[in-house]
Amino acid sequence: MTRILVIGGGGMLGQKLAHRVSTQETFGADAQVSLFDLSFPPDSAAGNQIVGNLTASGIAKSFATQRPDVIFHLAAIVSGQAETDFALGWDVNLMATWALLNALKDEHEASESEYTPRLVFASSIAVFGSPFPEKISDEFLSAPLTSYGAQKAAAELMITDFSRKGYIDGISLRLPTLCVRPGKANAAASSFFSGIIREPLNGDEAVLPVAETVRHWHASPRAAATFLTHAATMDTQLLNDRRALNMPGVSCTVAEQIEALRKVAGQEAVGLIRQEPDETIERIVKNWPRDFQTDRALELGFEAESNFDEIIRVYLEDDFRL
Repeated sequence: MTRILVIGGGGMLGQKLAHRVSTQETFGADAQVSLFDLSFPPDSAAGNQIVGNLTASGIAKSFATQRPDVIFHLAAIVSGQAETDFALGWDVNLMATWALLNALKDEHEASESEYTPRLVFASSIAVFGSPFPEKISDEFLSAPLTSYGAQKAAAELMITDFSRKGYIDGISLRLPTLCVRPGKANAAASSFFSGIIREPLNGDEAVLPVAETVRHWHASPRAAATFLTHAATMDTQLLNDRRALNMPGVSCTVAEQIEALRKVAGQEAVGLIRQEPDETIERIVKNWPRDFQTDRALELGFEAESNFDEIIRVYLEDDFRL
């Protein structure tokens, strides 16, 4: 029986992942799934729900002593909030990860090297900072210019080092911005990318805080869930000790997003988008990547959508509710 722990299992991506694990036999029909988070939605995916705070004393040790075979680490303070609440961002996004890694190390040593879990970490393209080339390749320097990006980059390095020492078998996935996200907007600076599609489709007004010329890198939540399960089951020897991977996605401008919306829902929906510049969000987004060449991930079997029209189609199939 494969024991799976999803840290951040109550969030949007954690729920997508849990649904995928419960409906497919990637880990076997008898896989045991535990979900940890501050809270869970009423219609939560199947799994043993554990309510708690990731930064609480003893939490990391309690995870490790259960000896899960696969750990998905998705919990995070998102970009906008990590920028405004500096201490909280570092506590949750880095120090809690440090505590988890050390607890897993202790369990590995206590088991005389028999316990070495697969740890899949949800990193971010925020680990990159400008100036950017036209396309970011797998060789481009990680030099973040936001607190969130710095926290994710630091966690990546720790996961690589703990893997090098044999305490865990880790992999960090630098996820694109996930779009179109279901539900309400969160505190991420990137939330408007989903909002300008989701809200008009629901007949509601959406605020666009940046220029339509802004270009960004996207993938659907469905694609992200497949990234995670693939990372949990792949042969990590193929990584050649380079354990952070840029995930595939779609590069498009806000204008191209809006045009894709027009194809699906017409000008009436597009008319619900109201431009309202926000200097703080503009400053954050300016330091984010715009396009990638993800040869390593593609060669290793990771797949995403090929255009933004497909991303909207996935949202309509998976999450749109009349």
